[in-house]
Amino acid sequence: MLWGQEADSPRGRIHLMKMRRDGRETSPDRFVQHIDTCLGCMACVTACPSGVQYDSLLEAARPQVERDARRGAGDRAFRSLIFALFPHPGRLRVMSWPLGVYQKFGVQRLVKASGLLKLLPQRLQAMERLLPPISFANHTLPQRIPAKGPTRRRVGLLLGCVQRVFFGNVNEATARVLAAEGCEVIVPQTQQCCGALAEHAGEEQEAMAAARRLIDAFEQAGVETIVVNAAGCGSAMKRYGHLLRNDQKYAERARAFAAKCRDISEVLTELEPVAPRHEVKLRVAYHDACHLQHAQGVRAQPRQLLQAIPGVDVREIAESEICCGSAGIYNLLEPEAATQLRDRKVQNVLRTEADVIVSGNPGCLLQIATGLAEGGRPMRIMHLVEVIDQSISGL
Repeated sequence: MLWGQEADSPRGRIHLMKMRRDGRETSPDRFVQHIDTCLGCMACVTACPSGVQYDSLLEAARPQVERDARRGAGDRAFRSLIFALFPHPGRLRVMSWPLGVYQKFGVQRLVKASGLLKLLPQRLQAMERLLPPISFANHTLPQRIPAKGPTRRRVGLLLGCVQRVFFGNVNEATARVLAAEGCEVIVPQTQQCCGALAEHAGEEQEAMAAARRLIDAFEQAGVETIVVNAAGCGSAMKRYGHLLRNDQKYAERARAFAAKCRDISEVLTELEPVAPRHEVKLRVAYHDACHLQHAQGVRAQPRQLLQAIPGVDVREIAESEICCGSAGIYNLLEPEAATQLRDRKVQNVLRTEADVIVSGNPGCLLQIATGLAEGGRPMRIMHLVEVIDQSISGL
């Protein structure tokens, strides 16, 4: 869509994969370039009438890229920085304190006004631009949150990495809503990263190790369902059976684990609501996260939940099937393309004349919010579960 090149279409990328497999490749760098610039949004999987499993093909191609790519020193260093921080909540929490000071005591405003940011490489500019609002509040959840009223289901809750540090309020809202709907919520305290970012970037061994650790943590919890409130994490976890298919010790356990994983919107739609919904007067532009609508096939459930809230007016965003440019860490690694996609999405959001943007993925919300802010049209952003939590609480 952005470049009009056949090699940047799903068909073109599959052709490059076949050339590499058959030993007919003429330019290894070209293969790396076109796999790198793929969003991995899986819109082609939804659109393909023949059911081509591009998700599995891309999952196989990206580790090939990482094994063979001749990346420059700066590129390698930036990727190392991302994987040294993002999959590690403890390190992110330590980093959040100086970043919070940077935000809240006027330093960020001064740096932006001085123009110093423009001297940084594009990728570092993107990282600074996408910095979420830092809160010094403690969002730690206990190991067990009892259901309100009779227990209808025992569920586990994924905390996530970036999610638990920068969007702890979303995890808290998720736990409150589940408890209000009669779920006993178990939060395994030993859980770590799910490996989604590593898998998305072709770091196959790291993704597999993360998957094994998470399976171990949740097996001990003994839950019926594993609830996920970040689309990228949910997409990766539902594919653990494929990721670990050749691991004799974990293959069957991975399939059983993946079968338990559900997005929060799926769980709440399956449960007949028991908690009353109070009126929330909002015009909502609902954004479909790619890893929810395309990778997981979840489109109707979030809309159904929003439409059940009195006072909520759901506005559809044009070109809803097109990615906002967030795509895991794509907006950090390919900031120019991500910005073009973001600005296209922002224009479609503005046409809805909504009060708030709602999505099931915090990364998407941040990406769109930066575009709105840069365009001088800031808008409130909310996770889907925060709107439901507000309706149930009546606040």
